[in-house]
Amino acid sequence: MNTITINRTAGVLAAVSAIVLAAGAVFCAPIGAFAASGSGSEEEVVLRVCNWEEYIDLGDWDEEETIELESGDIIGENSMVKDFEEWYEETYGIKVKVEYSTFGTNEDLYNMLTLGDEYDLVCPSEYMFMKLMTEKQLVPLSDGFFDPSVEENYYAKGVSPYIKKVFDEHEIGGEPWSRYAAGYMWGVTGIVYNPDVVTREEASTWKILNDPKFSRQVTIKDNVRDSYFAAVGALKADLLTSEAFRADPEYAQKLEDEMNDTSPEMIAQVQDYLQQVRDNVYSFETDSGKADMITGKVVANYQWSGDGVYSLDQAEEDDFILAFAVPEESTNIYFDGWVMLKNGIRDNAAKQHAAEAFINFNSRPDNAVRNMYYIGYTSVISGGDDPTIFEYAEYNYGAEDDEEETEEYDLGYFFEGEENSGDYVIEAPAEQLERQLYAAYPPQDVMERSAVMVCFDEAQSAAINRMWINVRCYNLRKAPAWALVIAAAVFCGIVYLAVMRVKAAIRRRNA
Repeated sequence: MNTITINRTAGVLAAVSAIVLAAGAVFCAPIGAFAASGSGSEEEVVLRVCNWEEYIDLGDWDEEETIELESGDIIGENSMVKDFEEWYEETYGIKVKVEYSTFGTNEDLYNMLTLGDEYDLVCPSEYMFMKLMTEKQLVPLSDGFFDPSVEENYYAKGVSPYIKKVFDEHEIGGEPWSRYAAGYMWGVTGIVYNPDVVTREEASTWKILNDPKFSRQVTIKDNVRDSYFAAVGALKADLLTSEAFRADPEYAQKLEDEMNDTSPEMIAQVQDYLQQVRDNVYSFETDSGKADMITGKVVANYQWSGDGVYSLDQAEEDDFILAFAVPEESTNIYFDGWVMLKNGIRDNAAKQHAAEAFINFNSRPDNAVRNMYYIGYTSVISGGDDPTIFEYAEYNYGAEDDEEETEEYDLGYFFEGEENSGDYVIEAPAEQLERQLYAAYPPQDVMERSAVMVCFDEAQSAAINRMWINVRCYNLRKAPAWALVIAAAVFCGIVYLAVMRVKAAIRRRNA
C-alpha cells in the first residue's frame, strides 16, 4: 500500500464562508441544511485531514477483491478521499479539496501540532484525544451532527450502541468524549500465540511476558502505555481474577481504577516487573512482532487485536495456524477517533461542515466495510438499520454450509446493545472462537473485563516516563558498585581530556 501524501495549504476561501453563512449555516445546523444547490461554484473548501499511515482505503482494488454481500457489492476503485470529494460536491453543491497527511504515532501527531502544523480534522487514539480535550484544543461536534433524522448523518445512525455508551460515559472535565470525538476504529489488546507451542491457558494471562518457559520467545510493545497496562494486569492478577472482585456491583469502575493505578508504589512495582520482562522477552517492538510471529521467530506476541487479525491472516496463507487470546486479568479497550482542532477550524462553519461530512462519509456502512477490508481493523460502525456491517462479519467469519464443527457466536452487544437477542448471531467454524472472529469482535465476556487506559496528568506522566527510561535504558539504582566506579572513571577521563584539549588550543592561539 502506498500512503497518500498531499501537501498542506492554508485556509478556506472567504467567498465560500459567505455563501454558507448566508444560507443560514451555523455550527449547530444539521448537515442536511447544506442541501445541494446545483450552483456549480468553482470555490473550494480546503479540508486538512491528518490520519494514521495506511489507515484509510486507498482504492485500486482488483476485481476479484469485490466483496459480494446481500446488500450489494462493495469495491474500492478510487481512494476514499477522492470519493468523498466527489460525494460532497454532489450532495451539498460545494467543492471540497482534502489535503490528506499522515502520522506514525500519537506522539508524532502531538509534536507536529506543538511545532505549529495546522489541521482541521485528525484521528488520534483515545488517550491523545483525551489530552487534546484537557488542553481545550478541540471544537465540539455540532448539535446537527447527532440528528439521526438527517439522511447523511451516518455516524449518528450507525455507531455501535456499545461504542456509543463508552464514549458517552467517559468524561474529561465534565464533558463526555462523544461531545468532541467520533469513533473510527476500535479493538482490544491480547496475545497472538502459536497453539502448537503455547496453550490457550498460558496465553490468557499477562504473566506470559515474564514466563521463563518462553524465555526469548515472546515480544512486548515498545511503548510505555501498553507495557504499563500489561504489567499492572500481571501484578494484580490475583485480585483481578478473584470471584469477590468480579462479583462487586461496581466491578467495571473498580477494574478501570485498578488498571489506571499510578501510585508511587505501583510505578515502582511495574518498573521492577518490566525489568524482569526485559530480560525474558525476545524484543520490545512496535511493528515487527507481526512478522516475527508469522516467520516463527517467536511463539507469543503482545498485540492490538487489529494487527492480531493481520498476523493470523498472513500466517494462514502459509498454512501456519496462529490464535488470539485475551488475558483473564483485563484487556485494554482502545479507540481511534476523529476530532476537530480549534487552530484549524477557527470558527469557520464551512470547514466544520466539511469535517463532519468527512466523518459521516467514512461512517456510511459500505465505506466502513471498505476501510475495514483495507486496513484490517474493526470499525465502530455497526450500521443501525443497515445490515451491511453484519453481513460483512458473516462474509468473513461465517461457516460454510457443509462445515460440521460450528458454534453460535453472539454479537448482539455490539450491533444492538443487547446480548442473546438472537438477531446478531454468526454460525462460525469452531476454530474461529479462538482466531480472527474472536480478535475482530471479542465476545461479551471479554468486553466485561475490558478497561480504558485514561489520560494521565503531567505529574503521572512524568513519573511513568522516568520509570520507562529505567526499564528501556538502564536503572542506575540497581547497578553494582564496581560498574558505577568504572562509569565515574570513564566520565572523569572524558572531562580531563576535554579540559586538556581546551588548554592546548588556548596555548596555540597565544603562541
